[in-house]
Amino acid sequence: MIKKEMIAMLLAGGQGSRLGVLTSQVAKPAVAFGGKYRIIDFPLSNCINSGVDTVGVLTQYQPLRLNTHIGIGIPWDLDRNVGGVTILSPYEKIGNSEWYSGTANAIYQNLTYMEQYNPEYVLILSGDHIYKMDYEVMLEYHKANNADITIAAMPVPIEEASRFGIVVTDENDRIIEFEEKPKNPKSNLASMGIYIFSWKVLKEALIKMSDVSGCDFGKHIIPYCFENGGRIFAYEYNGYWKDVGTLGSYWEANMELIDIIPVFNLYEEFWRIYTKSDTLPPQYIAAGAKVERSIIGEGTEVYGEVYNSVIGPGVVVGEGTVVRDSIIMQGTTIGKGAQVYKAIIAENVEIGDNVALGVGEYAPSKYDPKVYAFDLVTIGENSYVPANVTVGKNVAISGKTEESDYPNGRLESGEYIIKAGETR
Repeated sequence: MIKKEMIAMLLAGGQGSRLGVLTSQVAKPAVAFGGKYRIIDFPLSNCINSGVDTVGVLTQYQPLRLNTHIGIGIPWDLDRNVGGVTILSPYEKIGNSEWYSGTANAIYQNLTYMEQYNPEYVLILSGDHIYKMDYEVMLEYHKANNADITIAAMPVPIEEASRFGIVVTDENDRIIEFEEKPKNPKSNLASMGIYIFSWKVLKEALIKMSDVSGCDFGKHIIPYCFENGGRIFAYEYNGYWKDVGTLGSYWEANMELIDIIPVFNLYEEFWRIYTKSDTLPPQYIAAGAKVERSIIGEGTEVYGEVYNSVIGPGVVVGEGTVVRDSIIMQGTTIGKGAQVYKAIIAENVEIGDNVALGVGEYAPSKYDPKVYAFDLVTIGENSYVPANVTVGKNVAISGKTEESDYPNGRLESGEYIIKAGETR
């Protein structure tokens, strides 16, 4: 029987609905990040950098691009004969066929996959966080405490604590209380959704709780282990960690990469972030073009001006166009004489000549004020914005739009155009 000390289970099935039109056709972990990567590259790179060479990736929502990106795991050195990376989608079983209905339910449905490696420890990860962490150090901590479960946790501002699972610890960092998204948090130590379980404890808890609908780690499995006297410890992490779950945090995390001294450094030799890269020509900056404090992807052509922005591969910025404080993803073309301010433009979008995006006064979103609340113009992939139109702030656009969609050539702040067949 194959024996692995620790295997990782990477939860990458989420829709990421708070990213609005960015995730209408793609799972959140497959969303582009930093002009070169996809969000899932970070936990996958952490695994191989930490010596974890067996990773099950659990997918569900819009998995095609994620599956294509991961392939057989070559960029992360996870194309192994024993272990490596395996895509785990929900499948039909005798008697019933069910989707993953919660984080723990997804893991429970893949007990057979885990059993074939007979691991001593199982590392549970989310596929949608940006950070670098050595899981090996966390495992040593887990062993030293003879823990059943170790939860990675980090201090957050107390006013934000109610958004997280909060842990209260004693002087030895053993968890004495665990509250999922409490109204009145008793501490500011937040669970990062990164867990190491001793395999026997995990297996027993998953089987015991298998009948709970929507079975989840934070709401069900950890409280169950806690109530049954499990030794649960908090592993405090003080590095950079970002849940890019909202348009605001996603935009912010990208912008932090281009700070004079970036908070999150993509250029460290000893902890590389690996990704699947297409074979593209180098970027081209034309005579008369200007680029300041920006990331420019391979194969991108800049004929206009780009300031304080993250531009993905294969993008074209037309002559006389000015792009500021924006994220432009792979394969997008922006025509001549356009103005683009504080926008997130997804992959393969076409913006016509003389279009102005992100101008005028702010107005709350009429489409979904919870999602679109960050003063950003957000354009979903494969969209088209015709020439000579003006688009306000806090706007959502998805689909092939036409001149007739813009009354008097304008889309006012807070408005939206979502074409049939498109979803939030």
